[in-house]
This record gives sequence, structure tokens and C-alpha cells, in this order.
Amino acid sequence: MGRTAAGVRGIRLRPGDSVIGMAVAREKADVLVATYEGYGKRTALTEYRLQSRGGIGVKTMNVSARNGPIVGMLMVDQDNDLMIITTAGQIIRQKVNALRRIGRSTQGVRLIRLDAEDHVAGVARVVKEEDE
Repeated sequence: MGRTAAGVRGIRLRPGDSVIGMAVAREKADVLVATYEGYGKRTALTEYRLQSRGGIGVKTMNVSARNGPIVGMLMVDQDNDLMIITTAGQIIRQKVNALRRIGRSTQGVRLIRLDAEDHVAGVARVVKEEDE
């Protein structure tokens, strides 16, 4: 494409939908999502079907008032750790393999206990380093 080209459509969004993350798929990796109210889940990448360019996507979680909207997504491996930070500044680190794999259309499990006014601000993957 030339410099003035508009590009191609990657995904077609419905009203109210938004993109919250993107990652390169890796063999044997899992998709981890976290929600505003402290819930999350780990799902095998094989549970997601391939999409054509301009598709509407695949549902990854049942969003409800209990778990809130999704705030982050990551590609994780069994030996990674997960860092969760809240709007009040609380940070926790937990092992990814402590979260069991569950299906795509579920509400998830509690990742972090939050106070009434606290919410999840973001999540990050921590890769363990090899000792040299």
C-alpha cells in the first residue's frame, strides 16, 4: 500500500464494543483476561476459532454487573506470573498456573479481593528469568 492508503479493516465492532488488547498467538499459550471487578480467567487458545479480516470477533467472557467490563488481556504460559494493579495502588503477583483453564463463555473466577471503591486498573505478564 502507498503512503496515502487508508489500510484494511481488522475487526468490525458493534455499537458499545471496543478493543482492549491484542497479542501475537503462540503455540501452547493461553488467553488470560481480567475484569474491572477483580475477576478473570485463563482459556486455551485452541478454543478460539480463526476469524477473517473484518470479522466481528469471538465472545471471550460473559460480562455482567458482578465481574464488570474486561480491562486487560494477555497471552500467558504455564510458567509465567501475573501482576494485577488496582486503582488504589494495590499490586499483587500470582502464578498463572494457579488459575485453572476454563471455557470461553464463562464469567471467570476471582483474581483479587477488592474494597468497595477499588477496581482493577491493569494486568501484566511476568516472565521468569533463568539463573545464569
